Amino acid sequence: MITPAQIRAARALLKWRQADLAEASGVSEIAIKNIERERTDPKATTLTAIQSAFHKAGVIFLDPHDIRDGGHGVRFKRKG
Repeated sequence: MITPAQIRAARALLKWRQADLAEASGVSEIAIKNIERERTDPKATTLTAIQSAFHKAGVIFLDPHDIRDGGHGVRFKRKG
């Protein structure tokens, strides 16, 4: 599952505000704020909706064990 730090990083990559992510994912802005501040334990469906919105915008999430691509984090998809 994606982490709050990855969500913040992905938003920064896209220059999205929390409101932009809320609109793209269908998750409330309040929920996104709480997830990013680690004040809630979000449902898997919520994280999936957020990850899907980022995926559509061209961001991929790297697993902690994916040392081939630099490890845990986010990056844009390769084009081509």
